Amino acid sequence: MTEAVNGWPMIDLVFLFCAIIGGLAFLIWVVLQFLGVDAESEVATDTDFNASEASGSSDVSFTLLSFQGLSAFLTMFGLVGLSAHREGNVSAMVSFILALLAGLVLSWAISRLFAMFSGFQSSGTLRIESAIGQEGTVYLTVPAGGEGKVELAVQGRLTVMPAVADKRQLIPTGKRVKVVGVNDGHTLVVTNLEL
Repeated sequence: MTEAVNGWPMIDLVFLFCAIIGGLAFLIWVVLQFLGVDAESEVATDTDFNASEASGSSDVSFTLLSFQGLSAFLTMFGLVGLSAHREGNVSAMVSFILALLAGLVLSWAISRLFAMFSGFQSSGTLRIESAIGQEGTVYLTVPAGGEGKVELAVQGRLTVMPAVADKRQLIPTGKRVKVVGVNDGHTLVVTNLEL
């Protein structure tokens, strides 16, 4: 390979080096992901710098300063710069500007794509407070002054949760109820909708 690039100008060698380094970095990242290693958190832990926190959103896993962002930038910078200078016959300065723009645009586009995808994920943690105002059905009789169970949809999933009546009244199985509060952070307070 050294014979093939022996007579190349320095700018072409820089573009080639960037494309190879960026491509290899991305390939290593993909292999680590398949092996179950979270390279991004390892890098953030080792350096005490997390680019996603710096941008103000800890949910976005791809930022311009992340491992993936830098590898995407370097790869595109190198490929566009090399092809513009060698095949497009444009000057070194124009090739450099085109490569810089292509790298930035690709990194920005991928970061927006990751941001969109991060909006689709959820933590999976059920927040009981989100049940307030929801309607459900008594699953297990709520005795007067005691605890029963109600079935209702919370955060998009059907669940059965412990419940007490707001007026210390018996609410039999099958009755429609509405959640009006939460006791002790784990028990719903419900009111009977079918009086």
